[in-house]
Amino acid sequence: MRRFDKRVALGVALIGLICLVWLGATGGLIWSTLDETGRTIVKDTLGERMIVLLAMWAISLIAVGSALRFLVSYFMTAPARLAEEAQVLLGTDVKRQLIPSGSIENRRLTDLFNQLVQQREALREEMDVRVEEAARNTEQEKNRLAALMSELTKSVVVCNLDGRILLYNNRARMQFRALSQAPGVTGGGELIGLGRSVYGVFDRKLVMHALENIQHRLQRGASAPSAQFITTTPSGQLLRAQMAPVRSVQSADETAKMTGFVLMLDNITREFEAQARQDHILHTLTERSRAALGNMQAALDILEYPDVEPDMRERLLTVLREETAGLGNRLRELKSSALDSTVLRWPLEDMLGSDLVAAAIRRIEALGGLSVVATEVDDSLWLKVESFSLLQALSYLAERLRQECVINTVQLRLSMGTGRAQLDLCWTPSAAKLTDKVVPGWENDPMRSGGEDTSLTIQDVVERHGGAFWFEREAETGTVFFRFLLPLAAPQEQLETSSVVRNESRPEYYDFDLFQASAQSRSLEDSKLSELSFTVFDTETTGLDPANGDEIIQIAAVRIVNGKLLRNENFDQLVDPKRNIPPITIPIHGITPEMVRGQPTIDTVLPAFHLFAQETVLVAHNAAFDMRCLQVKEKVTGVVFDHPVMDTLLLSAVVHPNQESHRLEAITERFNINILGRHTALGDAMATAEVFMRLIPLLAEMGIHTLGQAREAAQKTYYARLKY
Repeated sequence: MRRFDKRVALGVALIGLICLVWLGATGGLIWSTLDETGRTIVKDTLGERMIVLLAMWAISLIAVGSALRFLVSYFMTAPARLAEEAQVLLGTDVKRQLIPSGSIENRRLTDLFNQLVQQREALREEMDVRVEEAARNTEQEKNRLAALMSELTKSVVVCNLDGRILLYNNRARMQFRALSQAPGVTGGGELIGLGRSVYGVFDRKLVMHALENIQHRLQRGASAPSAQFITTTPSGQLLRAQMAPVRSVQSADETAKMTGFVLMLDNITREFEAQARQDHILHTLTERSRAALGNMQAALDILEYPDVEPDMRERLLTVLREETAGLGNRLRELKSSALDSTVLRWPLEDMLGSDLVAAAIRRIEALGGLSVVATEVDDSLWLKVESFSLLQALSYLAERLRQECVINTVQLRLSMGTGRAQLDLCWTPSAAKLTDKVVPGWENDPMRSGGEDTSLTIQDVVERHGGAFWFEREAETGTVFFRFLLPLAAPQEQLETSSVVRNESRPEYYDFDLFQASAQSRSLEDSKLSELSFTVFDTETTGLDPANGDEIIQIAAVRIVNGKLLRNENFDQLVDPKRNIPPITIPIHGITPEMVRGQPTIDTVLPAFHLFAQETVLVAHNAAFDMRCLQVKEKVTGVVFDHPVMDTLLLSAVVHPNQESHRLEAITERFNINILGRHTALGDAMATAEVFMRLIPLLAEMGIHTLGQAREAAQKTYYARLKY
């Protein structure tokens, strides 16, 4: 939709008025020189033809308007557009050539701009080379930190004093997914994320109490103060948290101040339940054993009498047998519980089964004298193992086979058993040196492998894993194998692979600039755009009339925190509209009825999205349509989106009022942004976020710094009149 230029209308009106005045003055001058006869002739000649004169005057104004429109576009709009495009190049990192338009002078000026841009880019490239060399060590330290935090097996969350999360690792992300009340929709994304409040999971009073304790210890001069607490999450999980302070860098005469805190988290729900079960068994054993021992003692006292009748003696012996059997059963139950408790306390790690097999092959072959082949390995199995001791056990068995049984080749198999994984060390006997009587004794011998002795036995390793171990021979093939039964990792322990950014090896889960963030002491309207958190979202629908039955079929969003686009903290969910999807719309959004069948409905998705977007400003392109889609579902879902809203369509019109188009494609082309997945909700949300981040510095150059100023400027644009 092309904006009408008021300057053309003003020019035509001014020229028309001048022409009328000039014609009137000329006519009056001629009229004054005529006598009565001449005036009568003029009246008779022109009186009936005055309409023709007025029509010719109007036609001349149309021609004047067309000429003015061309001249304004040629000599005024083209330079203004050039200034806007040059402002984009000046205020952002966009690299592109400006297209000459307008007058010859304007075209020459465009060429000069392009030459200056090329010179600037050449200088930037030269500077980048120098800066890259100087920043290499800093980048290396940053990568070390990112690698350390990403690979830690303990959940770590770092917050500023306001409780805003500024760093977390993969383990914390997976743990918070388990705490989510809607894991199928958000995957814990509403609980953890940069800039989010940790008080969504932890009781604020509990955290503040721990902070006060640490602060007191700091004031007393404690070198390593910390605090611990246990809390119950809204989803019913039991968490143990250890808190340590993050202190500022101080000079020699200053005292270090606490700027934030680190939380190291353990989910102890299973451990607590196991301990409770063990306590119950111990209590039951104590109480029941007291009665059983009393019955047994009474029976023994009576049996000491020589004149006990045979029937009585048999009944007393039956009592002794039953009580002894019951006591034995309770002891076995206690032993099983104690073993489970030991397994829970031992630090087992989640490991892909194929990785364990590959590590075992490397370790066994490093001993020398043996070749190892992996056969029938199930690549989908994840194991919960203590890999070091398990690899020791496999190496010990393989080396003992080589030494005592003259075996040159062994095979490793990994398959799914009944509730457990089966890891087999297989071989084909070359002679009758190995018998069923020899092998079973190995499991109780201390392991020795590669010249290293250990007090552990195969049986110890098996008990650590709560599994089983045996020796078996296949009658059909003649293959002999040792089999380990190992526990499986829970499905949620697998890492997500559907990340939007596929060209980054490690997601960014940290932002140390948030240490400087203060409490929200100002209203959002007075807050600077650079300090706010944003949720940039987009919807795909069955049509363009949400008020009359068109439904949302996909909603996606990304977050912008502290001026950074968090590509990995995204919301992307298909929605079952419970109605047909018009075939004419499928080529646009690419969503078929089969794709949405069985997906969550809008009454489930919108509350989860509301949690994802809490405490942020909503941003969309042509936000009037997307907000209308959300508003018509308020009664159905009970969710009201009362967030402040910003529209990149309107903001683009504020920054570049002379551009012909403010469609998302045109803006991304102007900013040299590549759109991946156009007309998919997540692709459009990503593109809108990129556009919004480039608009913020351009708005600042116009003196628009706060949310209130941006919203006020947007409402004055021509496009603000759009309604849905």
